[in-house]
Amino acid sequence: IDKDALDAQIKERKIQEATEKAENEKLANEMKQNDKIMCLLEEQQKNDIRNINKAIGEFRKNFQKPETRREFDLSDPQALKKETPARLSDSDPRCSVSGLQKFMGEDLNYAQRMIFQKEQLREWSLQQQRESRNALADKKRSDDLYDKDRLELDRKAMELQRADEETRRAICAATKDFNRAQAAELAERKKLEKYQTMKDDMAEISNLLRGDLLCENPEQAASSFGSHRVMTDRWKGMSRDELMAIRNSQQQQILEKQRLKEEEHQRNAEWDRQRVQAARAQLLLERQQQRQTQEWRRAVDSINAELSQEQKSKNMHLKEEEYSNVPTAEYYAQFNTTSR
Repeated sequence: IDKDALDAQIKERKIQEATEKAENEKLANEMKQNDKIMCLLEEQQKNDIRNINKAIGEFRKNFQKPETRREFDLSDPQALKKETPARLSDSDPRCSVSGLQKFMGEDLNYAQRMIFQKEQLREWSLQQQRESRNALADKKRSDDLYDKDRLELDRKAMELQRADEETRRAICAATKDFNRAQAAELAERKKLEKYQTMKDDMAEISNLLRGDLLCENPEQAASSFGSHRVMTDRWKGMSRDELMAIRNSQQQQILEKQRLKEEEHQRNAEWDRQRVQAARAQLLLERQQQRQTQEWRRAVDSINAELSQEQKSKNMHLKEEEYSNVPTAEYYAQFNTTSR
């Protein structure tokens, strides 16, 4: 490392910093001086404006008074004060009911009445303050008494709590002794119960091994309600004879069911044959009715045709008689009219 070069650089930097510091201080001093000059100029400007406004106000006050104007009487602020009051007294005869110059609470003694009312309110306020101070004093006394009573109660509660703790400690000691004795007794009882349980279990195992359940004695399933009933929790199954009886009964049921099915099939066939015969008879009856209806319609049509022909013939005969009775001129006139 070049120590001399580093020292030279440090020295140059210090000189540069000192130069910059001196320049900054010089600029700061110049700025302060400029600020002072600016403040003085502003203050001088304000004073000049204040003096000018004061001079204008003095000129207006001395030479431009409002009462010197021609129209001052139109804008005189004291005009109403200079006029006669609308009411000289509370019994002024000018203050009629329709004049609306006198209302409740607007009497001329309003100022004295307000002073009296304010004095009265002040007395009431002082009385309320005295009552409030007395109430605060009473409350303070009651609070002091309450604090004393509370301290006394706390002291008694502490004494009762200490007595209760001592009693609890005595009870806990007695309870520990009692629990210890009970634990010993319980351990002895459990030991005896365990021995008795083991003895009972051995006896039960022996009885089960020699009993009818594991030996599968069929007589143990017999029920006391009859020989046809068994006890399901002891029943070990049916015998060979019982199984053969059940199979024979099932075979008889199968044959009976086949017989019933055959009979039902025959009944159904008979019903089908009867339904076919009834449908055929119904069809023949409907065809016969249709033929009768057609014959009746043909007869009615022929009768209607004969009646229509007779009616036409009758109408033609009537027209011929009518034409034969009409004169010739009238007949030709009617004929011409009809042709037109």
